[in-house]
Amino acid sequence: MLLFTPGPTPVPQNVRNAMSDETMHHRTPEFEAIFEQTRKHLFNLFKSDEVVMLSSSGTGAMEAAVINLCHKTLLNVNSGKFGERFGKIAIAHGLGSVEIKNEWNTPVSVEAVVEAVKANSEIDAIAVQISESAGGLRHPVEELAKAVKKINPNIMIIADGITAVGVEKIDISNIDCLIAGSQKALMLPPGLSILGLSSLAIEKIGAGRGYYLNLASEIKNQKKNTTAYTAATTLIIGLLEVLKTIEKDGGIEKLYETTALRAKAVEASLEALGLHVYPAVPALSMTTIDDENASQIRKVLQEEFAVNVAGGQDHLNGKIFRINQMGLIPVYEMAWVVNSVELALAKLGHRVYDGTANKVFNEIYFKIGK
Repeated sequence: MLLFTPGPTPVPQNVRNAMSDETMHHRTPEFEAIFEQTRKHLFNLFKSDEVVMLSSSGTGAMEAAVINLCHKTLLNVNSGKFGERFGKIAIAHGLGSVEIKNEWNTPVSVEAVVEAVKANSEIDAIAVQISESAGGLRHPVEELAKAVKKINPNIMIIADGITAVGVEKIDISNIDCLIAGSQKALMLPPGLSILGLSSLAIEKIGAGRGYYLNLASEIKNQKKNTTAYTAATTLIIGLLEVLKTIEKDGGIEKLYETTALRAKAVEASLEALGLHVYPAVPALSMTTIDDENASQIRKVLQEEFAVNVAGGQDHLNGKIFRINQMGLIPVYEMAWVVNSVELALAKLGHRVYDGTANKVFNEIYFKIGK
């Protein structure tokens, strides 16, 4: 079965091999050396002033960011399940909450964020997804961060990059906290999250808040190549192998270029079949198609062509399907996926199979890619 859901993504064989070695104790010089190497690679990936690894899913990092960087009121952008989650975290911790809500295919406008900030002087942090995976949407995070910092440079910008880090180059000039998760473009099992922090964020964290998710204690320890609590040793070993693999494969810039080209080729090939891309501004991390037959298409893909793609949640359940674009994806697998979509449409009686998807995919991927 080809796993093409936008998380979890497939774990490469060499990474599985690295993680299958003997279990290592986290309070040893051997693991500290691995931790140090991993941090060096993460600084290269995030380009931030500090990086922190947490033994948690991405939601743990989201909560850590909110409780440590928001002391008064959080403004969260809600264009999907994960944007909504930031607001719920703020409320759970007794913080003020202001929300900008849009349909799941609609990016937030910079003007709406600026208006909200000017209307409420208590807002001291903004949380937004770079790529909102509920609908495959890309928000203008860099632009809104720049506009907000012009109004008040002390407002913390928390950017959920869980389906963006390792997918595309992110301008962190005005971002104070960039979040990543292990099971997306980093091609690992779930359970490890990472935060890239600005110097301004570190200053605001101060002594930190919370207990397990206290970022101050983690920063203090991780600078010494250890963790405040038990480290996710196996996942960190795997992460180091992933980051080394990316470097061996041409580096992170090549990965960005390949991902963008692949996403463009897939989008064009599916549109050539008469399918419609759901978000107004698609993220590079996944290709999201809205179709009244989405459930049947997914079923045929899985049962007849061994391709597993994701569906939608809540009001989009049965109305969309999402194809992963994150990670080191072999081009022949991607070609098989778009061809399988065309075959599925033929089996469902929606169009005659004529090889259009592969033709368009190959023309764009190989001709432009040379």
